[in-house]
Amino acid sequence: MRGDSQQCHLTVEQLGRSGDGMVRYEGRSYYIPGTLPGEQLHLRFHHESVELLGWDHYAPERVNPPCSLAGRCGGCTLQHMEPTALLHWKAQHIEHALTKSGFTDLPTPIMYQTPPHSRQRLDVALQRVPGGVILGLHERGGDPVDMTECPLIRPELFALLPPLRTCLASLGALTGRGALAINLLESGPDLTLETPAPLSGSDREKLAAFARAHHIPRITWRPAPGKMMETAAQNGPVFHHFGGVKVTPPPASFLQASSEGEAAICEAVLAGLPPLNRKDRIIELYAGCGTLTFPLAQHGFVKAYEGDKAAISALRAATHGSRAEGAERDLNRQPLLPTELNQARVVVLDPPYAGTGKQLASLIRSTVQDIIYVSCSPAALEKELPALHKAGFALLSWHVIDQFLWSSDVEAVLTLSRDPKRIRKARKARQS
Repeated sequence: MRGDSQQCHLTVEQLGRSGDGMVRYEGRSYYIPGTLPGEQLHLRFHHESVELLGWDHYAPERVNPPCSLAGRCGGCTLQHMEPTALLHWKAQHIEHALTKSGFTDLPTPIMYQTPPHSRQRLDVALQRVPGGVILGLHERGGDPVDMTECPLIRPELFALLPPLRTCLASLGALTGRGALAINLLESGPDLTLETPAPLSGSDREKLAAFARAHHIPRITWRPAPGKMMETAAQNGPVFHHFGGVKVTPPPASFLQASSEGEAAICEAVLAGLPPLNRKDRIIELYAGCGTLTFPLAQHGFVKAYEGDKAAISALRAATHGSRAEGAERDLNRQPLLPTELNQARVVVLDPPYAGTGKQLASLIRSTVQDIIYVSCSPAALEKELPALHKAGFALLSWHVIDQFLWSSDVEAVLTLSRDPKRIRKARKARQS
């Protein structure tokens, strides 16, 4: 590229994975936040950087962001895109992963998008500043932006933030930067706090008083992610229901982003089950503390595997009287063998963002005929679906669930089978 600044007018060709608009200039691709496909941009290029000077033409999908923090707060990158168009863009990501992997003649996807003000899980940064505490999400590549408004989270969660700032500002343990995770459980907000310094006796008294005043059953403290947790305040029982079963989730446990998204994922998984009787075995991989386990147990006997000790302990404690059994197992270090998987009528897996890892090879070598794959990563699907297609699996149905509204993240539930009868039945249904 020439060393001097060059101005030009270019059209955004597509959105990248992170939701930034992509333009091409002198054989290179550049990604520009806040832009949409089809928009004509006035740009200045200088060395390796690009500056957006303005728009010559806006895309019809552009809307005014509902939040004044859009563009600064790192929680939302696509508030400027009309929600229906955003949902279809996310569906295209999944469709691309499927077709690239060899799946053709795709059935029509079932799509769902969660509404605003529905998020029940919040992970924020804390930063002490003169006169108080900033509580919010990081600006892209920068400091936390104070969450003075948010159209994503549930109103009762947002209402907790102002008094929470006051409480946190009074803690001696918050000497600089920290973090806070909140799960809005049925029993109330469940808080996990990280601070640079240990909590003093006075800090604990303040947290206990805050918990009582705001009906918070539990506040947990830890010095850093992965470190030992300890209860800082306990003000009552902690519980949440999955499939009608009462579970006590551990602190900072995985909870689906919204109850509406959780219901949509669960409905998609149950719809993908093959015909079962109550004696048929369902093997569930990456079970967490039972989000899918207990709904599945209403249709067959579930053997649920999870590597997180706290999560599987919570699941096990809730299995009494249910048709489910939990087992602690790190599925990347010790994947289930084909002989173990062969006991299942169907395998349900909800792996982490990186995908199934070493567990995939055993799945393919097993005699399992039906898999329901819950994915939060199109990139992982692109990596793993080719092997499943080569192993004879066909796609019977796919659901696209946008529970991370205004972000580039998307969930998918894929029903895969190599049972000839199910495949023929599904194709016949599509043709009719």
